[in-house]
Amino acid sequence: MHTPTPQSRATGHTFAQQLSSTRRGARLARLLAVERLIAWEMSPRVIEREEHVVAELAANAALHGRVLGRDFLVALTLDGTAGTLRIAVSDTRGEYRPAIPPDQGPDDESGRGLLLVDALADRWGTDPRPPSGKTVWAEIDQHGERSEAISGQSGSQCR
Repeated sequence: MHTPTPQSRATGHTFAQQLSSTRRGARLARLLAVERLIAWEMSPRVIEREEHVVAELAANAALHGRVLGRDFLVALTLDGTAGTLRIAVSDTRGEYRPAIPPDQGPDDESGRGLLLVDALADRWGTDPRPPSGKTVWAEIDQHGERSEAISGQSGSQCR
């Protein structure tokens, strides 16, 4: 007699929304992302980290990635099997690749957003988005255990 082997199905969720490249669009991205994670019953700790990461990436897309008349895209992907939440924000300015500024003075009024992303995300990086855009992504592990080891900082991935 043959007994079937139990198959585990991958659990996951996705969400994507195109928004105007404005401060209002960036704020809406943050609010929608938080509401989505609440609906997915994520832990408050993950939601708090995600909220700040989305806020920074969406603000950067609206400020630095803006092209008149073009929107930005925010996408969330929850891989329940791997326990990873991926946040991706895409804009139309591929020539501007985000990087953490080498020297931040205490009185500088900008340039700290990616420092926050770097501190809150377990990994982050950029990918080209043809024909002329880019996607900045960040991943947060659901299990709350942050790896302090930095994994291969090759070209487009940090941490």
